[in-house]
Amino acid sequence: MVKHLDIIITGKVQGVGFRFSTKAVADQLGVKGFIKNEPNGNVIIAAEGDDISLEMFLDWCNEGPEDAIVNSVETSAGELKNYRNFELVKKSF
Repeated sequence: MVKHLDIIITGKVQGVGFRFSTKAVADQLGVKGFIKNEPNGNVIIAAEGDDISLEMFLDWCNEGPEDAIVNSVETSAGELKNYRNFELVKKSF
């Protein structure tokens, strides 16, 4: 069964390739949704996939790429949006 998670990641997660690495992992796991940087330095993700894919994806989010320092990963369940793929959203600030 496919689920939707909204994820907020705090720490040193901007300027370290977090979005690009996360997209590669999402594509590999078949997770759909998007990732974007927030003005406050956080990264937000909308992720949709089955339980196993999302669990492995969250494990990745807790580590991040080599230069990242992840302080926290907050998740909340959301309504399915049926994304077609995993997108990098450009800065809006």
